[in-house]
Amino acid sequence: MARYQNDFKLATCIFEAAAWGYSVRVVCRCRNEALFDAHGLWWKFQQKRWSDDFRDAAQRFYCRSCSQRHRRKVRPILIETSDKPPKIRMPLPDERTWKNAINRFRG
Repeated sequence: MARYQNDFKLATCIFEAAAWGYSVRVVCRCRNEALFDAHGLWWKFQQKRWSDDFRDAAQRFYCRSCSQRHRRKVRPILIETSDKPPKIRMPLPDERTWKNAINRFRG
C-alpha cells in the first residue's frame, strides 16, 4: 500500500513504482547508484518469487565495486522511486501478464 508525504504518493514496492511509471533508484554507501526500469525489475522478482517490497528487496541488491573492495556483499542504504530515466533494463513481462497484475492492483 502506498504511503503519502506532502500529499504525494510514495511507492513502497517495485510493482507500485512500475504501475506509476517510475524508475527504481538503488544507492550504496559509497554513493554509487543504479537506476532500474521498474517493469523489468518487478518481473525479475516475480519470476524468482521474491518479495518486491523495498525493505525486502534491499537484500537482493549489492554494490559490485564495494564487494570487490571489501570482499563481501555490501547492501544498499537506499531504495526509492525516481523520475529519472532508467539506465538498467531487464526483460519485460508479456503484455497479458502485466495487464493481469495491473487489474489485481486496481481491484
